[in-house]
Amino acid sequence: MIVSSLDRLIGTERDVAWGNGQSRRFLIESDGMGYTLTDTIIDAGSESLLQYNNHLEACYCIEGTGEVETLDGKVFPITVGTMYALDKHDKHYLRATTTMRLVCIFSPALKGNESHNVTDSQESSY
Repeated sequence: MIVSSLDRLIGTERDVAWGNGQSRRFLIESDGMGYTLTDTIIDAGSESLLQYNNHLEACYCIEGTGEVETLDGKVFPITVGTMYALDKHDKHYLRATTTMRLVCIFSPALKGNESHNVTDSQESSY
């Protein structure tokens, strides 16, 4: 059985600055579950062009507000209680109006140290 808590992750190698916030990784590849579970903070006012070529991701918002925009211009507001899933390796913009907190699942699992380059004009992926 794997048991962990957020306070035990903060400040460890599982507390990763992902590009525009922090990703606290409860489960990673070495845990052997086949997926990753994170508690992710997205900085207020940030915009990230992202695409996951090697992973599927589902996110559930538990704090804050923002939006996800697809490259064809569809905008989806994200508020507390909203879930979105990138089921087709979708390239998208993630924007945080206020600091957002998401519970995220990646499949297959992340190795654990991945982060984004959000300063580039191209999408960042892992």
